[in-house]
Amino acid sequence: MNKELTRELLAAVDAAFDEQVRFLADLTRLPSLRCAEASAQDFMAAAFARRKLSVDRWLIDVADIENLPGFSPVAVSYDNAWNVVGSWRPRSPRGRSLILNGHIDVVPTGPLDMWSHPPFDPRVQDGWMYGRGAGDMKAGLAAMVFAFDAIRAVGRVPTGDVYLQSVIEEECTGNGALACLQRGYRADAAIIPEPMEEHLLSAQVGVMWFQVKVRGKPAHVAAAGTGNNAIESCWPLIQALHRLEHQWNETGHPAFSGHRHPLNFVVSKIEGGDWTSSVPAWCTFDMRIGMFPGMKLAEVRAQVESTIAAASATDPFLSHNPPQVVYHGFQAEGYELPRGTEAQTALARAHTAVTGQPLREIASTATTDARFFGLYAGIPAMVYGPKAENVHAFDERVSLESMRRTTQTIALFIADWCGTEPV
Repeated sequence: MNKELTRELLAAVDAAFDEQVRFLADLTRLPSLRCAEASAQDFMAAAFARRKLSVDRWLIDVADIENLPGFSPVAVSYDNAWNVVGSWRPRSPRGRSLILNGHIDVVPTGPLDMWSHPPFDPRVQDGWMYGRGAGDMKAGLAAMVFAFDAIRAVGRVPTGDVYLQSVIEEECTGNGALACLQRGYRADAAIIPEPMEEHLLSAQVGVMWFQVKVRGKPAHVAAAGTGNNAIESCWPLIQALHRLEHQWNETGHPAFSGHRHPLNFVVSKIEGGDWTSSVPAWCTFDMRIGMFPGMKLAEVRAQVESTIAAASATDPFLSHNPPQVVYHGFQAEGYELPRGTEAQTALARAHTAVTGQPLREIASTATTDARFFGLYAGIPAMVYGPKAENVHAFDERVSLESMRRTTQTIALFIADWCGTEPV
């Protein structure tokens, strides 16, 4: 790509940056929590339509995807589960095609009084935008939209197909990205602008969610010894699962050699009992666990279940009333980005042109939707996005200057990868 086009694209992003910040604020203002993403998806569909893209907005049908590789079981209704894709298709395609994918869903806020400012009332301070979802990952969605705008702003259009995807369910199943594959969207490369501090994701762990349902024997607390406390019975099971966590971390994986403890098992929710003066007869805890790339889901489930069974066998009550393991949400395999693809080379070239620095690679102890493109469609899926802090925590924020650089990098990548021609 010539220097003049590079200069023009960088300037085009700068010229529209105030508008981009307003776009991000408007999008962050929409509380796109699980099962409530529709208004934010309407916003994205309207943004695509204003740009004269072909808009595909459809309701995800679980029956269409439940038998596909990568599907994760759901425990909520999909009656309001909308995906949106805006497509650019040149009249005479001759360039390489590209998917730009971002998720619209955000995680819950937690107690509102623990935020410095209301989470869905975005504010800018000292170069950061604060708000739930500003970093994870609505800044990425804004970056891909305004990167595409920059191409047109200099009087050019891509010569390859470009699909801008706004998907749901990334935070819990990934079924939104899977539904895009089921819908037939394919490309020669994909970029997911998740908040990666302008690094390229080289590998990500797999993630599994499950519940453990534990039964007890109720009794009046005055005779507590005659019952069996289901809540207290969970503790030895949790300890046993943490021992499995440490075993897996000791085994290790080459892609995560820089991480001291890449696999995390977290008890994320627990509820049980019916009455304060009764020995609880039931308790359920939810756990999120990580696994290395290459670990098979069936083998992971077998190890989880055998660990719980072994811990239960030492308890006089649980040995005859074994806990039940229920899988819901993430059933996600790990993923490593293939080395040395042309797409990586092009992204590194664009990153260096913007930042003056070589593109660094990092391995993540979380998961992203990249696995769907890489594992099940053979599409090099590059996760690269702006710097964000306090993701999934209070006072989430994203660096606006980092969003600007990310937008410029993606604009240069589109021009290089897809090619351009005059409007």
